[in-house]
Amino acid sequence: MRLRTLIDNINYVELVNMDNMSDEIMGISYNSKKTAPNDLFICLTGEHVDGHEYAEEAFDNGAIAFVVERRLNLDAPQIVVENTSEIIAQISDFFFGSPSQKLNVIGVTGTNGKTTVTHLIQKLYEANGQQCALIGTLGHKFFSGDTYHDAKHTTPQAPELQRLLEDINEKCIKNVVMEVSSHALAQHRVDFCDFNGAVFTNLTQDHLDFHITMNNYFKAKAILFENLVAGDFAVINKDDEYSERFINAVSPTVSLYTYGIKNDADIKAKDVVFNHSGASFTCIVKDREYKVNLKMNGMFSVYNVLAALTTALALGMDIEKSIKTLEEIGGVAGRFEVIVNKPTVIVDYAHTPDGLENVLKAARDITPSDGRLICLFGCGGDRDATKRPKMGAIAEELADVVIVTSDNPRSEEPQQIITDILAGLKSVNEVIVEPDRELAIKEAHKIARENDVVLIAGKGHEDYQILANETIHFDDREKAREIFI
Repeated sequence: MRLRTLIDNINYVELVNMDNMSDEIMGISYNSKKTAPNDLFICLTGEHVDGHEYAEEAFDNGAIAFVVERRLNLDAPQIVVENTSEIIAQISDFFFGSPSQKLNVIGVTGTNGKTTVTHLIQKLYEANGQQCALIGTLGHKFFSGDTYHDAKHTTPQAPELQRLLEDINEKCIKNVVMEVSSHALAQHRVDFCDFNGAVFTNLTQDHLDFHITMNNYFKAKAILFENLVAGDFAVINKDDEYSERFINAVSPTVSLYTYGIKNDADIKAKDVVFNHSGASFTCIVKDREYKVNLKMNGMFSVYNVLAALTTALALGMDIEKSIKTLEEIGGVAGRFEVIVNKPTVIVDYAHTPDGLENVLKAARDITPSDGRLICLFGCGGDRDATKRPKMGAIAEELADVVIVTSDNPRSEEPQQIITDILAGLKSVNEVIVEPDRELAIKEAHKIARENDVVLIAGKGHEDYQILANETIHFDDREKAREIFI
C-alpha cells in the first residue's frame, strides 16, 4: 500500500518529512525488534513503555515511515496523530482491507467463561455444516480439530488481529468467534472490528490493577455492546448483577437474547444436578422443555452451555440439535480438567475470587462424603492485590485443606503475595504454605487419600511460570500427571 493512500484515509494532526509519499508500505509494526524492511512503525504509548523511544531501532531495522504523537529526530516520514493507541486499529483495518466486514464475527466477553463459550459456539457452527475460526486465550484455530496457533494476548493487538481476520477470510471461512478482553476494548485493539453478535458471561472482580474500579471495568466491557447496530444480536446472562446495565447498553435496534437459572430469560435451566460424570438439567426454551446431560461439570459449565445455546437461538440454529452437540463435548484444556482419578486431581484456570469459588463448589459437588477437598492455589504478581485475601477466605471456607503457593510472581516477592493471601484467612494454623509450586503439588500428593479431590487452581492451560528475571516451563497438568501417577 502506498504511503499516500494510507495518509488519505486516516485522521492526523500534521505530516513531517513527506518528501516521498509514493513509498510502498509492506507491513505494520509497533515492536522495534520485530520491525521489517518497509514497515510502518507506530509509536504506541503504554503503561510502561513509550514506543517513541524505540523509533530509532525500528528505523535501523527498516521502517520507512512512523506514526507518532510527537515529532521524532529522524529523517523519515512522520504522521503526527493525537493518540497512536487509537489510530493503530484504524490503520490496521484499512491496511488489511476491513476483513471483519466480510465475516460474521461474534465476540464473547466477561470475567469467566469466555474460553469455554467460544469453543462451544465453534462446535455448534460446525455441527450445522459451517466452518468457524476461533480466537482467544489458548490461541487461534481455524477449525475445532486444528492445533492452537500461539497468541500473546486473549485478544490480539490490532495489526495481528486484522491480519488474522484477513487470513481467515482468505481461507473462505466466514464465521469467527473470539474472546474479547476488557484490556482489548479499553486499549482500542478491536476498534473498527465489525461484530455481528456479542455475548456476555459475567462480571466479577478482576484486572482492577488496570481498570482501578469495577465501574471502569464494566464500561470497558460495555463498549462491545454499545457498538452493535441494527441487524446484530446481543446475548446476556440475566443472572449477573450487571445484566441490566449491559441490556441498557444495547441499542433497541439490536436483537436481545437472555439466559439464566435464577431469573426469567429466553433460555433457562432448572433442576440442575451434578455427579462424577457431569451435569444434567432441564432446559426451557420458549415454553418447550429439553433434558440435557453434559459431560462437563459445575454450575459454571451450565451457564457456559446456556450462553452457547442462546447464541445458537440468536443464529437460528435448531435447539435440539444444538443440545445434542453440546452433550458430546468433554470440556476445554485447563478448565475443570480431570487429570488423575483416585484421588481425583483437577486443574483449572480459576484466578479470580468468583472463579475460585465456582470451581471449589463444583469440586465439592463431586467430593465423596468420606473424602476431603484439597485446594492448591496462588495469586499472580503485579496484578490486583485486593483479590488475594478474598481468594484466601474463599479457599478456607470451601475447602477442607488449603495449600498456598506461587502462581506467576513476576517482579513481586512470592512470600509477600502469599502473606497477602493469608491475611484473608481466619486461621493460618491449618494452612500449608509452600512457595515452590512443584513442591506444593508434591505436598498435595503426600496428604491426599484415595477418595479426596485435589483442585490445582490458577494456571490451567498455561505451560509457563513468570518469575522476576525469567519465564520457565511449568505446566500444572504435566506436574500433576508426573507426581500423582
